[in-house]
Amino acid sequence: MTQPALIAVAPNGARKLKAEHPALPLAPAELGACAAACAEAGAAMIHLHVRNADGSHSLDADLYRAAIAEVRRQAGDGIIIQCTSEAAGIFDRQTQMAAMRALLPEACSLAVREILPDAASETEGAAFLADLRKAGVSMQFILYSAEDLARFRDLVRRGVIPGDKHFVLFVLGRYSKDQQSTPVDLLPFLQAWQPDWGAFAVCAFGKLEAACALSAIGLGGHARVGFENNLLLADGSLAPDNTALVRQISAHMAVMGAAPMRAEAARAWLQQFG
Repeated sequence: MTQPALIAVAPNGARKLKAEHPALPLAPAELGACAAACAEAGAAMIHLHVRNADGSHSLDADLYRAAIAEVRRQAGDGIIIQCTSEAAGIFDRQTQMAAMRALLPEACSLAVREILPDAASETEGAAFLADLRKAGVSMQFILYSAEDLARFRDLVRRGVIPGDKHFVLFVLGRYSKDQQSTPVDLLPFLQAWQPDWGAFAVCAFGKLEAACALSAIGLGGHARVGFENNLLLADGSLAPDNTALVRQISAHMAVMGAAPMRAEAARAWLQQFG
């Protein structure tokens, strides 16, 4: 039986600029065109970052609204829009939470170590997560290590993170020069993961991004690919655009017993998670 798997595209991130790739989408119209093309190629979600006029990372709600409007204009409801709350070394947790509260997006990603860095942050963080859940925001929790996963599970058990099942993202590696992830990097996460906790996706760095994504999909997970973490195709050549990275996954999912989940099905599927 073919298993549906969600492909998310992360087309720009918080750091890269057009000097690194001329097809990096930054302006709202570029993000809309990217979303439409990637949805056609098999992506059900776009992980959205917005930038200031100088190209720097932003959490400004108005910039987000402009980008969201353009994605909807060009892609319609054919892709889920997931907004990031990433600090990127710029924003504190209060700014991150205020941005997501102001926006209340369809979906958002939240790094546990940023939103809930210590015991002193738990009361405020729990109230923030409860607000998002009440508003129907689909939350994905970003985890950078097996230790992050263990702390995440403790926060769930104690009710700081609401819900019984969650959608998480395992980050295979770090934002560092020449980072190269491999499928083996997934193993420490899976050794600590239980399927009844929810669902996992992975993102990875470097030319083995596709190998990591397909390995995760073959093991019952989901994947995020795109220029945020990687500019290369599996053969080491420069990808022409984000769509090529999405298509590289969707075109080979059948060998892993999977098929791309479309946005309509993905929205229904995501409702099960806290």
